[in-house]
Amino acid sequence: MFWVYAIRSESSGIIYVGQTNDLAGRIRQHNDLEANRSVYTKRSAGPWRLVHQERFPTRREAGARERFLKTGQGREWLRRLLRGGASPPVAD
Repeated sequence: MFWVYAIRSESSGIIYVGQTNDLAGRIRQHNDLEANRSVYTKRSAGPWRLVHQERFPTRREAGARERFLKTGQGREWLRRLLRGGASPPVAD
C-alpha cells in the first residue's frame, strides 16, 4: 500500500504534499531535522502535522494523485477539504 498525504506546518500554515509506503515513519522523518529527506520541509518551520491521507494499492496510482494535488486545481481542492467544503475524492 502507498499513501498520499498532506502535512501542515503548525508555525507557518504551509501545506506539503507527498507520498510514501510508510506513512507514520515519513511523518516522523519530516519532524526530525536530522532524518528529513525533504528539502522543502527541512527548511520550513515545523512541527508538521498530518492533515489529509489517501491510500492506494500501487505507487503509480499514488504518484498520479500526488501530482494532481500539487497542481493549482488540486491545491484548491485540498484547501476546500481542510476548510470542510470539498467532496471526497471520487475513484475512477
